[in-house]
Amino acid sequence: MDLHILDHRLRVTSISKNGLVHFTHPLIKLIFLRNRTRCKFFSLTETPENYTVVLDEDGFKELQPSEHLQVEGSIWLPLNVVSNGNTSSSSQAVGVTKIAKSVIFPLAEQHVSVFMLSTYQTDFILVREKDLSVVISTLEEEFKIYREVAGEPKKLQSSLCPALQPTVHPVLIPQNQFCVMSLDPDTLPSIATTLIDVLFYSNSPKEDVPSNQDLDCIKFFSFSLIDGYISLVMDTEAQRQFPADLLFTSSSGELWRMVRIGGHPLGFDECGIVAQISRPLADCDISAYYISTFSFDHALVSPTCPL
Repeated sequence: MDLHILDHRLRVTSISKNGLVHFTHPLIKLIFLRNRTRCKFFSLTETPENYTVVLDEDGFKELQPSEHLQVEGSIWLPLNVVSNGNTSSSSQAVGVTKIAKSVIFPLAEQHVSVFMLSTYQTDFILVREKDLSVVISTLEEEFKIYREVAGEPKKLQSSLCPALQPTVHPVLIPQNQFCVMSLDPDTLPSIATTLIDVLFYSNSPKEDVPSNQDLDCIKFFSFSLIDGYISLVMDTEAQRQFPADLLFTSSSGELWRMVRIGGHPLGFDECGIVAQISRPLADCDISAYYISTFSFDHALVSPTCPL
């Protein structure tokens, strides 16, 4: 298998819930007006705490400094695994457990913190730019490693840290069921009104909806636009607001349950969180999507998984 270090330098940011109004214009520009920005990597995920926005340096320029914006200080580089000569964006994501033993575990053992972003098309492993030399030396026996420069992959040639003793974090398993879906970018204008309503107005109080929905459910919505490919993660309640003929998913149309990791905000320096979750799932050959956010991590697994 090949490991590609993609040609994006990313920032991980958080927008507070009450500060979203200050970023409506740049976010709409990044989502709907692709021709007016050079941003090629954009992901927005809403959780009960905040909005996590991961975007490249061109997209980051659209976000003005604000008391409502938190920025993690590192530059992050996205990696993905390419197997059988297929580019990762040409097929549905294989899930974090498929790369757990070959990528996630070895990096955790070398104290490399990762930020995971699974999408409909692929799974991105984000690592800090400063950790790249350790990443390469750790994974070069397992992979041919390529770094994209101006869109062209160039093969890299190639200290290590002691074994990791990770912290065990509590998990929450909400009752909502989730869909992992995609959308033809050309049809994005057709769902613009609904998407804007879900992203920017879903927190408005509604008389017919109980406060905070249900204590057993959580608010979670993720939109990614990366290199021209769109991915969405939403619960079944949000899905009903969108036209079914425009969104598409895998042939099975499977729904997913969520495992939310962390009793308090996890931060960015701790290593091995993804490994702790993906290890038992990989041992049982259970596929999972994994989405890290500014405060917590989230794994999506099959409803038949013995949680």
